[in-house]
Amino acid sequence: MTRLIRLWFPLLAAILAGTPPVAAATWQLTIQPILPRDRTLEAYAPLAEYLGRATGQTIRIRASHNFVDYWESMRQPPGFDLVLDAAHFTDFRNQRMGYRVLAKLPDTVTYSLVTREETLLFEPAELIGKRIATVPPPSLGGLRLNAMFPNPLRQPVVVASSNAQQALERLKAGKALAALVPTPLIRGDTSLNVVTTTEPVPHMALSASPRVPAALRLRLRQALLQAGKTPAGKAMLEALKLPGFVPADNTLYQGYARLLEGTWGY
Repeated sequence: MTRLIRLWFPLLAAILAGTPPVAAATWQLTIQPILPRDRTLEAYAPLAEYLGRATGQTIRIRASHNFVDYWESMRQPPGFDLVLDAAHFTDFRNQRMGYRVLAKLPDTVTYSLVTREETLLFEPAELIGKRIATVPPPSLGGLRLNAMFPNPLRQPVVVASSNAQQALERLKAGKALAALVPTPLIRGDTSLNVVTTTEPVPHMALSASPRVPAALRLRLRQALLQAGKTPAGKAMLEALKLPGFVPADNTLYQGYARLLEGTWGY
C-alpha cells in the first residue's frame, strides 16, 4: 500500500496543481543561427537546463551552422521540437506546420545598417555598388537588406556572412563598408554610425511543434512566464541577459511569413 501511494502521489500532485503529468522524453530546442554555432550552444544552455528542470524533461540544444542549413532543416521532417525564432520563421511554421507560440521576448526587434566611425553616410542608396556584410536570406537581415534595394540594377555587393557577429567583424576589419545586423548587437558601440534602422517586428518567440503534448506545452509556457519569479528562472535570465518572457500566441505573428516571398522553398 505504501509503495502504491508513493507511485500515485506525483500524479495526484500534478492534477491538483492543474498541470497534467508528462512522460519523460528528450526534446530538441533550436535557436535561429544569429550567433556562431558554438556560441549558440554555449549561450542558450542555461535556457535548456532551466526548462528541463522545470518540466522533468531532457532538453538539448540543436544549433545550425548557417541560415541555409537552418531553413532546409526547418522544412524537412521531422523539423524542430522547440524553437526560439524570429517573426517570419515563427509565422511560417505556425501556418504551414501547425506550431504553437508559447511565449516571446518583450518588445520588438529591428535591424540597423551601420558603418565604421570614419564613414559617414546618410541613406542606404549611397551604398549602391559598395560592400555590405550581412547574413543572406532567408535570415531577417538578408530579407530586410533586399527590401532596401528593390531595383535589381542598383544593388550593393553583399558580403555573405554566416551569422550577425561575423558580419559585424567583417565591417570592423575593413572587409565591408557597411553591415546590416540586429540592433541589440551594436547597442552601446560608439565606434559605429547608424545609417538607418528597419521597422520593428515582434521579438523572438518560443514555439512548439505539434509533436509536443499539450500538457508539456502548458508546463513550458508556465516555466517561461514565471521565470522572473523564481531563483532558478532569475539565474537563467541573468545568464542569457534577457529581461524575461511575456505572453504571446500565433495571432501576434500572423502575416510576417510574407517576408519570405521569393525565397527558394517558400
